[in-house]
Amino acid sequence: MTTTIGRRALSATLALAVFGLAVAPAVASAASSSANTTINATVGSTISITTASPVALSLTPTSGGVVTSASDTVTVNTNNSTGYALTLEDNDATTTLVSGGNTFTAHSGTFAAPTALANGTWGYAVASAGGFDASYSTENSNGSSTSKWAGVPASGSAVTLKTTGSAASNDTTTVWWAAKANTSQPNGTYSDTVTYTATTN
Repeated sequence: MTTTIGRRALSATLALAVFGLAVAPAVASAASSSANTTINATVGSTISITTASPVALSLTPTSGGVVTSASDTVTVNTNNSTGYALTLEDNDATTTLVSGGNTFTAHSGTFAAPTALANGTWGYAVASAGGFDASYSTENSNGSSTSKWAGVPASGSAVTLKTTGSAASNDTTTVWWAAKANTSQPNGTYSDTVTYTATTN
């Protein structure tokens, strides 16, 4: 009797197991696919320029002539990785310092070949650039000056003062300005405007 009951119990257990296998849900493998996206953040070049304007030149002339010089500081900031170029030109086609009907004419020296000022002329210099030496300093009505200068070019004929090759933070260029006058130069305040331009490379 016991044996019969055991067999029946075993048969029932097997039947339930088979039934469980029959009704268990089938599990399918999940499908997947991947794709990449590239994110590009483009940062544009920026550049700014400031100067120490105005530059004041005060001359007390003598019969032989005197030179007065003073400096301007040009400051450039740019994030451009290849740097910038700094140029100089007059603000217009007239390159004279003017006081009423009187003038200082632009000096005949050039950036590549600067020369000493003649009476009644004015000019600029950038120490150690172009043909300029490194000896520039403030002069006050100096009657024995031997410093060399270039005449500022007219608008549209800018001269390149400096070229850099990397980004710049408060990069400064010292530009010297000078005039020479003798006692034949009428008194007065003579003025002109020059333009510095900083352009990314």
